[in-house]
Amino acid sequence: MKLKTFILTLFILLLAAEAFPQAVNSSFKIARLKFSGGGDWYNDPLQEVELLKFIRDNTPIDVDPKYEFVEITSDKFFTYPFIFMTGHGNVTFSDIEAQRIRSYLERGGFIYVDDDYGMDKALRRELNKVFPEQDLVELPYSFGLYHCQYDFSKGPPKTHEHDSNPPQGFGLFYDGRLVLYYTFESNPSDGWNPPEVHGDSPEKREEALRFGTNIVVWALTH
Repeated sequence: MKLKTFILTLFILLLAAEAFPQAVNSSFKIARLKFSGGGDWYNDPLQEVELLKFIRDNTPIDVDPKYEFVEITSDKFFTYPFIFMTGHGNVTFSDIEAQRIRSYLERGGFIYVDDDYGMDKALRRELNKVFPEQDLVELPYSFGLYHCQYDFSKGPPKTHEHDSNPPQGFGLFYDGRLVLYYTFESNPSDGWNPPEVHGDSPEKREEALRFGTNIVVWALTH
């Protein structure tokens, strides 16, 4: 194993032991967030599976490539170091759910949100319940997430067209750490699907999977 690969693996294990001791002896998993409000949080369940397979094949991270979802009020909510949220349309968090999301993020968790179209307004409203003292901020292209595994010098890729606007990546921070990352007008998670789902070219799908890998690597090493 190359030195860089060994250091990355060791660093990930040490961070997991500190923030999520109950998950140290298990492979890395991604949990899909089940939320209220009517948005289809469950759409395209193969996305995470395909991303995890790509990560397994291209990084030293030991993964469990299967689909799992978690409710905010579940005891299991705090056992995942990485939670993925997507869908179309409305999103709502109760006051208790907002408090639990904040606690999860403050304790070392990470949430990646990908707007699959139409959830931007509702998402921003509900995130204001989680961190009322701050708004989402757009990350500069120089931010480390865009360069940690693969280089994305222009920020998020434009995987699927929505409203002909440029792709953007936003973040929320706690104690200087990026705890929530949100892609808008980008939709890389759609590109994680098997190619026959959306008809993406091999190049477009590879780009989306590489970008998803960057998000996971950054979350686990920071």
